[in-house]
Amino acid sequence: MIIDDKKGIELALEEAKKGYAEGGVPIGALLVSGDGQILGRGHNMRFQKNSAILHAEMSALENAGRMKGNVYKDCTMYTSLSPCDMCTGACIMYGIKRVVLGENTTLVGGEGYLKSRGVEVVNMDNQDCKDIMAKFIKERPDDWYEDIGQEK
Repeated sequence: MIIDDKKGIELALEEAKKGYAEGGVPIGALLVSGDGQILGRGHNMRFQKNSAILHAEMSALENAGRMKGNVYKDCTMYTSLSPCDMCTGACIMYGIKRVVLGENTTLVGGEGYLKSRGVEVVNMDNQDCKDIMAKFIKERPDDWYEDIGQEK
């Protein structure tokens, strides 16, 4: 299956829904190679794994496994929500050239920093991504603020 931006966000949202169904934060991501192949996919697992760092993007990178550094240089990270500073840093560290996000109404993460480092950032402004986050935050505001490292 070859992944384009629309399909990439659909699959990231699918991962977000999996995370929500497991009792976690509904954010999903996937890492896709330059030729459109999925290398790794994942969702936020902080609550499921009692982890401080398993955000969706980190989970997708973890599930991709170890790869030579040059593999990342042609990749796109698809994420249902604007990446936080930690996930932004991981994208920069590995030289991921594009980040496509489902939305940034809920959170504006490190988009400016990504752009300043030459990363192409595309916001798909996807309503389904906004809706699942709004539902989660309404149901579990304390968990949301914990996930982004803030006080309510």
